[in-house]
Amino acid sequence: MVYPAVPVRSILMVILWPSFLTACVASGLLFSLVNPEQLILLDRRIQLSNLGVYTIGFFVCWLLGVISSSLTVFLSSNSK
Repeated sequence: MVYPAVPVRSILMVILWPSFLTACVASGLLFSLVNPEQLILLDRRIQLSNLGVYTIGFFVCWLLGVISSSLTVFLSSNSK
């Protein structure tokens, strides 16, 4: 059976949009529990502003969401 080709733009939106929404919620929960001024990395305090820590935290959460969504798309496309 031959399946129609799915446009790359559609696949990217299926991956990026849910991971963005997840990153919004995850970073909100993370930084409601963790104060960026008290973060320690390798026995030293992080020398970034709060906004810098929030930004990096958001993009790390977004990256984890992209990995998760990409795996979901990959595994669901292999099952067809």
